[in-house]
Amino acid sequence: MKTIRRRRKENKTDYNIRMKLLKSDVPRAVFRKTDRYIIAAYVKSDEAKDKVVFGITSKLLLKHGWPEDMKGSLKSLSASYLTGFIFGKKISEKKLEVPVLDMGMIRNVPKGRVFAFVKGIVDSGIKIKSGTEVFPSEERIKGKNMKTDFSATFDKIKSKIEGK
Repeated sequence: MKTIRRRRKENKTDYNIRMKLLKSDVPRAVFRKTDRYIIAAYVKSDEAKDKVVFGITSKLLLKHGWPEDMKGSLKSLSASYLTGFIFGKKISEKKLEVPVLDMGMIRNVPKGRVFAFVKGIVDSGIKIKSGTEVFPSEERIKGKNMKTDFSATFDKIKSKIEGK
């Protein structure tokens, strides 16, 4: 009988996927979703030891003009896209190698937060491999489907990020 590893039992690590990512010897764009935020990290591995080059959270959007009263939606589709956009800008700023996406144990639902994050990276100028049919629609990313139309605020935040 095979013993299941502790991190697999806790639904934290899929060792088969991790081994493939490590063997590819390509840096990873690690995407994690918590109860409140989106977390992204650029990780390089050397002999199965991970080294985080840089990391950001969606909390950073508050500095770029995200409304204080909408602090609870820092894990939304719009926040995910903008976090990916900032992440992509940092990769091109630091002239780093194009990463491969590592979404861990998160279910990859088409048109979801993970793919909004990837679309943000792609829109920032990084040529990450992905199919465009899995990206959410532009109006969902801009927040037109929210209780109050978020698209004007979204455009302000995006232009502020591009300006830097």
